[in-house]
Amino acid sequence: MKLQKHLLILILSIFAIFSCTVNKTEPGALPRSTPEEQGVSSQSIINFIEAVTNSKHELHSFMILRHGNVVAEGWWDPYKPELKHTLYSTSKSFTSTAIGLAVSENLITVSDKVISFFPEDLPDSISENLADLEIRDLLSMTFGQEPEPPFPAIVSSNNWVKAILATPIVHKPGSVFLYNSFGTYMLAAIIHKVTGENVVDYLKPRLFEPLVITGADWEVDPMGINTGGWGLRIKTEDMAKLGQLYLQHGKWNGVQILPEEWVEEATTSKILQSPELSEEDRQTSDWLQGYGYKFWRSRHNSYRGDGAYGQFILVVPEKDAVIAITAETSDMQSELNLVWDNLLPGFQDEKIAVNPEIYNQLKQKLNSLALLPPKVDAGSSTKSLFANKSFKFPADGNLKSISFNFENENCKALMNFANDKQTEFIFGANNWIQGETDKPVNTLAAQPNDQILKLAPFKVVCAYSFPDENSLELTVRYIESPHTDFYLCKAKGDSIFVEISNSRTQRKSVENYNGFMRN
Repeated sequence: MKLQKHLLILILSIFAIFSCTVNKTEPGALPRSTPEEQGVSSQSIINFIEAVTNSKHELHSFMILRHGNVVAEGWWDPYKPELKHTLYSTSKSFTSTAIGLAVSENLITVSDKVISFFPEDLPDSISENLADLEIRDLLSMTFGQEPEPPFPAIVSSNNWVKAILATPIVHKPGSVFLYNSFGTYMLAAIIHKVTGENVVDYLKPRLFEPLVITGADWEVDPMGINTGGWGLRIKTEDMAKLGQLYLQHGKWNGVQILPEEWVEEATTSKILQSPELSEEDRQTSDWLQGYGYKFWRSRHNSYRGDGAYGQFILVVPEKDAVIAITAETSDMQSELNLVWDNLLPGFQDEKIAVNPEIYNQLKQKLNSLALLPPKVDAGSSTKSLFANKSFKFPADGNLKSISFNFENENCKALMNFANDKQTEFIFGANNWIQGETDKPVNTLAAQPNDQILKLAPFKVVCAYSFPDENSLELTVRYIESPHTDFYLCKAKGDSIFVEISNSRTQRKSVENYNGFMRN
């Protein structure tokens, strides 16, 4: 009887282990397994989650693959498995992949001169460095421009290619590393030239369809060319799939999707960042290990796709592992340290005996991940300072007016911006209310709105709180993005002060408005 009882407990535990994974029946989903079955300690994953919780980082999702199987995955609610997430510069690794495919189709070579593709966009005087610039220099961040072309000047022009090529190249191409996102844009423009397609469309039958990556979209320039160096939005599992493809040397389901030679070429170091630094300096930094073709070399003999605010596709060949992360953080090295310090020690060479108690703890943690809405006393008298009131702001600012209404404890805010743009958000009390908006989030790559709006509408969740007896704060999370906007509204008699800030500036003010009640 006692033996039967133990067997029953073991069977139920194993069933619980296998039943905790998500998306395992969706077409094209990666195979799911348990951590211990693939030689990963559940305790190490718990340690990672707890370290994230106790850190300054805001993770939105992660997925851990070992031996080609997803062994753990989590999304901090309101972020979801089915939602895309802005990749920022992790997009560069997809542009590099497109170049590799174009090379394999004999459309281009990495030694092709860049000016050969854009004869109509060249400056009047072509310098020796510009004439020598090759595709391989764009791939390896050795464009030779210093500093990087000014972002506002380029994105406000109608022809980015012409504006970039007009920027002086001060170093011999291939000789000096300098991070330059417009170099990756030029690669996207080359793909557009030689194929007649955008990168996102070119990749669809060659990469996205074989890997079953659906719903991808990508920002464009004024001429409709994908931005290349940023702006791709895909799901966390899709990020992991690209990492797994590279880990498998370009092979997927037995088919060579990407040439093995290109995988090797793209992920090995071509240039060293800051070669004057000591080996001791390099041992503590994942940004000083060398750079490939839009892949960073990392410590522990790994490499990664890497995007601002903590978007990672981390490939660790010696552990046969891939880790995908989406986040919003200002310290990406510290974020990677959480992986190295907590997850890496949990990878073992053999299967690990299952400890049902530890695994159940992991399951509970994965199922309870959440970024909670701000707390509010819905009965607060502060509500009366804003309810059914409208405020107008001076004509020289972006925010023109804001109106508040409270219905069933929810707060409805109607905002009018410049150019007659009107936005309505509904904010929950102690809960997120889902919605959509055409108002773009503030981003690092702040392109003109008419370009960003091609991706609209944007999914958001909203909640409000009363920070003090005179203040109402509105929180808008853009859940397909790393970012969150905050509207801190302070009432004083018939006037209002509104401070608009966002998470990428660590709650520093980006816009301030003083307005007055209107009839």
